[in-house]
Amino acid sequence: MKNMTTLVLGVMNGIAVMVLGAMFSANLWAHCDTLDGPVVADAKLALEKGNVAIVLKWVKAENEEEIKTVFNKVLAVRPSGKEAKELADLYFFETLVRLHRAGEGAGYSGLKPAGSLEPSVAAADKTIEAGSVDRLAKEIGKAAEEAVRERYERLMSAKKHKDESVDAGREYIEVYVEYVHFVETLHDTIMAKAAHHRNSK
Repeated sequence: MKNMTTLVLGVMNGIAVMVLGAMFSANLWAHCDTLDGPVVADAKLALEKGNVAIVLKWVKAENEEEIKTVFNKVLAVRPSGKEAKELADLYFFETLVRLHRAGEGAGYSGLKPAGSLEPSVAAADKTIEAGSVDRLAKEIGKAAEEAVRERYERLMSAKKHKDESVDAGREYIEVYVEYVHFVETLHDTIMAKAAHHRNSK
Protein backbone atom coordinates (compact mmCIF):
# COMPACT_ATOMS: atom_id res chain seq x y z
CA MET A 1 0.00 0.00 0.00
CA LYS A 2 2.93 2.30 0.80
CA ASN A 3 4.46 1.70 -2.61
CA MET A 4 1.11 2.42 -4.26
CA THR A 5 0.81 5.72 -2.39
CA THR A 6 4.34 6.62 -3.46
CA LEU A 7 3.46 5.88 -7.07
CA VAL A 8 0.38 8.07 -6.80
CA LEU A 9 2.45 10.91 -5.36
CA GLY A 10 4.90 10.44 -8.21
CA VAL A 11 2.09 10.74 -10.71
CA MET A 12 0.78 13.78 -8.89
CA ASN A 13 4.14 15.54 -9.03
CA GLY A 14 5.02 14.43 -12.52
CA ILE A 15 1.83 14.30 -14.56
CA ALA A 16 -1.12 15.64 -12.61
CA VAL A 17 -0.86 18.99 -14.31
CA MET A 18 -0.67 17.34 -17.72
CA VAL A 19 -3.64 15.02 -17.32
CA LEU A 20 -5.76 17.74 -15.82
CA GLY A 21 -5.12 20.05 -18.76
CA ALA A 22 -2.17 22.18 -17.70
CA MET A 23 1.55 22.06 -18.41
CA PHE A 24 4.20 20.39 -16.29
CA SER A 25 7.28 22.61 -16.02
CA ALA A 26 9.57 24.36 -13.59
CA ASN A 27 6.45 26.24 -12.48
CA LEU A 28 5.69 23.24 -10.29
CA TRP A 29 7.72 24.91 -7.54
CA ALA A 30 6.42 28.39 -8.25
CA HIS A 31 3.97 28.13 -5.34
CA CYS A 32 6.97 28.88 -3.15
CA ASP A 33 6.92 32.36 -4.75
CA THR A 34 3.38 33.20 -3.65
CA LEU A 35 2.29 35.18 -0.62
CA ASP A 36 0.02 32.30 0.40
CA GLY A 37 2.64 29.63 -0.31
CA PRO A 38 4.35 27.43 2.30
CA VAL A 39 7.58 29.46 2.47
CA VAL A 40 5.86 32.72 3.35
CA ALA A 41 3.50 30.89 5.72
CA ASP A 42 6.50 29.65 7.69
CA ALA A 43 8.11 33.09 7.50
CA LYS A 44 5.03 34.67 9.09
CA LEU A 45 5.04 32.03 11.82
CA ALA A 46 8.75 32.58 12.47
CA LEU A 47 8.23 36.33 12.86
CA GLU A 48 5.21 35.83 15.07
CA LYS A 49 7.10 33.49 17.38
CA GLY A 50 10.46 35.24 17.06
CA ASN A 51 12.05 31.92 16.05
CA VAL A 52 14.15 31.94 12.89
CA ALA A 53 14.71 28.16 13.12
CA ILE A 54 11.22 27.69 11.68
CA VAL A 55 12.36 28.89 8.23
CA LEU A 56 15.92 27.56 8.08
CA LYS A 57 14.76 24.34 6.45
CA TRP A 58 13.84 26.36 3.36
CA VAL A 59 17.42 27.46 2.65
CA LYS A 60 20.80 25.83 2.14
CA ALA A 61 23.21 25.74 5.06
CA GLU A 62 25.42 28.35 3.43
CA ASN A 63 22.52 30.83 3.48
CA GLU A 64 21.59 30.41 7.14
CA GLU A 65 23.64 33.35 8.40
CA GLU A 66 22.15 35.74 5.84
CA ILE A 67 18.63 34.70 6.83
CA LYS A 68 19.43 35.03 10.54
CA THR A 69 20.90 38.50 9.99
CA VAL A 70 17.88 39.71 8.00
CA PHE A 71 15.51 38.11 10.52
CA ASN A 72 17.10 39.95 13.45
CA LYS A 73 17.01 43.26 11.57
CA VAL A 74 13.35 42.77 10.74
CA LEU A 75 12.49 41.94 14.35
CA ALA A 76 14.19 45.16 15.40
CA VAL A 77 12.24 47.26 12.88
CA ARG A 78 8.80 45.73 13.32
CA PRO A 79 7.86 47.66 16.51
CA SER A 80 8.43 50.98 14.68
CA GLY A 81 4.89 51.13 13.34
CA LYS A 82 2.43 49.42 11.01
CA GLU A 83 4.04 50.63 7.77
CA ALA A 84 7.54 49.79 8.96
CA LYS A 85 6.35 46.35 10.05
CA GLU A 86 4.75 45.63 6.67
CA LEU A 87 7.84 46.73 4.76
CA ALA A 88 10.18 44.82 7.03
CA ASP A 89 8.09 41.65 6.81
CA LEU A 90 7.96 41.89 3.03
CA TYR A 91 11.73 42.32 2.92
CA PHE A 92 12.14 39.16 4.96
CA PHE A 93 9.69 37.23 2.76
CA GLU A 94 11.50 38.37 -0.38
CA THR A 95 14.92 37.43 0.99
CA LEU A 96 13.79 34.02 2.21
CA VAL A 97 12.00 33.09 -1.01
CA ARG A 98 14.88 34.37 -3.16
CA LEU A 99 17.43 32.28 -1.29
CA HIS A 100 15.12 29.26 -1.29
CA ARG A 101 14.70 29.49 -5.05
CA ALA A 102 18.43 29.94 -5.53
CA GLY A 103 18.99 26.77 -3.52
CA GLU A 104 16.73 24.93 -5.98
CA GLY A 105 18.70 26.33 -8.89
CA ALA A 106 15.64 28.32 -9.95
CA GLY A 107 15.25 31.94 -10.88
CA TYR A 108 13.32 34.46 -8.83
CA SER A 109 11.25 37.32 -10.22
CA GLY A 110 9.51 38.53 -7.09
CA LEU A 111 6.66 37.42 -4.87
CA LYS A 112 3.38 36.56 -6.56
CA PRO A 113 0.05 37.61 -5.05
CA ALA A 114 -2.04 35.24 -2.97
CA GLY A 115 -4.29 33.04 -5.07
CA SER A 116 -1.66 32.50 -7.77
CA LEU A 117 -1.29 28.78 -7.17
CA GLU A 118 -1.81 26.37 -10.04
CA PRO A 119 -4.91 24.25 -9.29
CA SER A 120 -2.85 21.05 -9.23
CA VAL A 121 -0.32 22.49 -6.78
CA ALA A 122 -3.09 23.82 -4.55
CA ALA A 123 -4.69 20.36 -4.61
CA ALA A 124 -1.39 18.76 -3.64
CA ASP A 125 -0.95 21.15 -0.74
CA LYS A 126 -4.49 20.41 0.45
CA THR A 127 -3.70 16.70 0.73
CA ILE A 128 -0.91 17.55 3.14
CA GLU A 129 -3.20 19.71 5.24
CA ALA A 130 -5.92 17.04 5.17
CA GLY A 131 -3.53 14.22 5.98
CA SER A 132 -4.89 12.10 3.13
CA VAL A 133 -4.17 11.72 -0.57
CA ASP A 134 -7.07 9.36 -1.27
CA ARG A 135 -9.42 11.82 -2.95
CA LEU A 136 -6.74 13.42 -5.12
CA ALA A 137 -5.30 10.03 -6.07
CA LYS A 138 -8.72 8.90 -7.28
CA GLU A 139 -9.26 12.13 -9.22
CA ILE A 140 -5.85 11.89 -10.88
CA GLY A 141 -6.31 8.21 -11.67
CA LYS A 142 -9.70 8.92 -13.22
CA ALA A 143 -8.37 11.89 -15.20
CA ALA A 144 -5.40 9.87 -16.48
CA GLU A 145 -7.65 6.99 -17.52
CA GLU A 146 -10.06 9.30 -19.32
CA ALA A 147 -7.18 11.06 -21.10
CA VAL A 148 -5.71 7.76 -22.33
CA ARG A 149 -9.08 6.39 -23.41
CA GLU A 150 -10.01 9.59 -25.27
CA ARG A 151 -6.77 9.50 -27.27
CA TYR A 152 -7.13 5.77 -27.90
CA GLU A 153 -10.66 6.18 -29.23
CA ARG A 154 -9.55 8.94 -31.61
CA LEU A 155 -6.69 6.73 -32.75
CA MET A 156 -8.90 3.75 -33.48
CA SER A 157 -11.39 5.96 -35.32
CA ALA A 158 -8.63 7.37 -37.52
CA LYS A 159 -7.23 3.87 -38.10
CA LYS A 160 -10.43 2.80 -39.82
CA HIS A 161 -9.87 5.37 -42.58
CA LYS A 162 -6.06 5.55 -42.74
CA ASP A 163 -5.83 3.76 -46.11
CA GLU A 164 -8.56 5.73 -47.84
CA SER A 165 -6.30 8.64 -48.83
CA VAL A 166 -2.96 10.26 -48.12
CA ASP A 167 -4.65 12.91 -45.98
CA ALA A 168 -6.47 10.24 -43.98
CA GLY A 169 -3.18 8.40 -43.55
CA ARG A 170 -1.45 11.52 -42.30
CA GLU A 171 -4.27 12.21 -39.87
CA TYR A 172 -3.87 8.69 -38.51
CA ILE A 173 -0.12 9.14 -38.06
CA GLU A 174 -0.65 12.44 -36.26
CA VAL A 175 -3.14 10.90 -33.84
CA TYR A 176 -0.92 7.82 -33.45
CA VAL A 177 2.13 9.89 -32.51
CA GLU A 178 0.13 11.94 -30.01
CA TYR A 179 -1.29 8.80 -28.41
CA VAL A 180 2.03 6.97 -28.13
CA HIS A 181 3.90 10.01 -26.79
CA PHE A 182 1.20 10.67 -24.24
CA VAL A 183 1.25 7.10 -22.95
CA GLU A 184 5.06 7.05 -23.02
CA THR A 185 5.30 10.23 -20.95
CA LEU A 186 2.71 8.99 -18.51
CA HIS A 187 4.40 5.62 -18.09
CA ASP A 188 7.97 6.93 -17.89
CA THR A 189 7.06 9.51 -15.27
CA ILE A 190 5.40 6.93 -13.04
CA MET A 191 8.20 4.39 -13.44
CA ALA A 192 10.92 6.99 -12.91
CA LYS A 193 9.34 8.05 -9.64
CA ALA A 194 8.92 4.43 -8.55
CA ALA A 195 12.55 3.61 -9.40
CA HIS A 196 13.77 6.66 -7.51
CA HIS A 197 11.78 5.58 -4.46
CA ARG A 198 13.17 2.02 -4.59
CA ASN A 199 16.74 3.24 -5.01
CA SER A 200 16.45 5.64 -2.08
CA LYS A 201 15.59 2.85 0.35
